[in-house]
Amino acid sequence: MIASIGTDIVEVCRIEEKITRSDFFKAHVFSENEIAYCEKQKKPFIHFAARWAVKEAYLKAYGVKFIGNHRLPEIETIHNEDGKPFLKLNGKALEDFKEKKYTNIHLSISHTDSLAIAYVIIENQLIN
Repeated sequence: MIASIGTDIVEVCRIEEKITRSDFFKAHVFSENEIAYCEKQKKPFIHFAARWAVKEAYLKAYGVKFIGNHRLPEIETIHNEDGKPFLKLNGKALEDFKEKKYTNIHLSISHTDSLAIAYVIIENQLIN
């Protein structure tokens, strides 16, 4: 059963500016796997922006009011062998997800040269 839905849209230039201004932002927000993936893309800032949108959409679906208290690299976008994106939780983010008895996360990402958007759907077990 759907427990919650979150969405986020971000301007690519905003994320590009944050990354080029400081290495701290990239290391603070993205996992090592996400950084490696984005940096090997033809237009890396589009992919960084998409991953930022995923993190924001997930936290909105999860029900977080303030993003600053979370370890953002623990909310990681990965791809299967066909290129389909998945959201992988690690550490405290995974513990919190399980504590709420959530079961599945569905993810959709899209982008243009200037915008990136993500949708996250979280499911839980139907409890009678």
